[in-house]
Amino acid sequence: MFENLISLLPELGTALLQTLTMLGIGLSAAIIIGGPLGILLFLVGDGQSLQHRPLALVLGWLVNTIRSFPFIILLVALVPFTRWLVGTSIGPLAAAVPLSFAAIPYFARLVEQSCKEVPRGVIEAAHAMGATEFQIVWRVLLVEARSGLVLALTVLAISFLSYSAIAGVVGGGGIGDLAIRYGYYRFQTDVMFFTVAILVVLVQLIQFTGSRIARKIDHR
Repeated sequence: MFENLISLLPELGTALLQTLTMLGIGLSAAIIIGGPLGILLFLVGDGQSLQHRPLALVLGWLVNTIRSFPFIILLVALVPFTRWLVGTSIGPLAAAVPLSFAAIPYFARLVEQSCKEVPRGVIEAAHAMGATEFQIVWRVLLVEARSGLVLALTVLAISFLSYSAIAGVVGGGGIGDLAIRYGYYRFQTDVMFFTVAILVVLVQLIQFTGSRIARKIDHR
């Protein structure tokens, strides 16, 4: 058993790096695009300062539509766009494209929910003092909701760690690809168990780190 694992150590290192690459790109896209989208969803919602029902309906429909796609179907549907964007439909960079598409609306909803948990009175007080919308977002919403946002990002990271494993099954590389090639096709169950153990450790590390940071910055 150990001979198999020792011989696969170089590939395990490469697979882990590929998984982290896919996860890093997907989370970056979620923060850069999904974060502002989630704040916009909150601001144009009912009862908010920028309430705009038509825009809220359109954005909500778009977010819900993308979220309704099973990831494996989204991955296949985006193959032409992925090939145009990165020049290939296989590998970690190619897999990061559908991961990003799935992560953006997912995180947007989590951000919107975190903003809704900010006390209404705090926002109204900022308005009463003449704060602009940008100041309210930057100095009120993001400050008051920062603990929830960290936990939201933690949930996203754990969920999309499993998505990255799915992407590996269809040529995205990473730990999922390694588990299928060696653990399933070659019946090396020790490799399968070891890759699962790596994913479990990664999940525990992400959850521990996220919870620790959230507690530290929560001023309530």
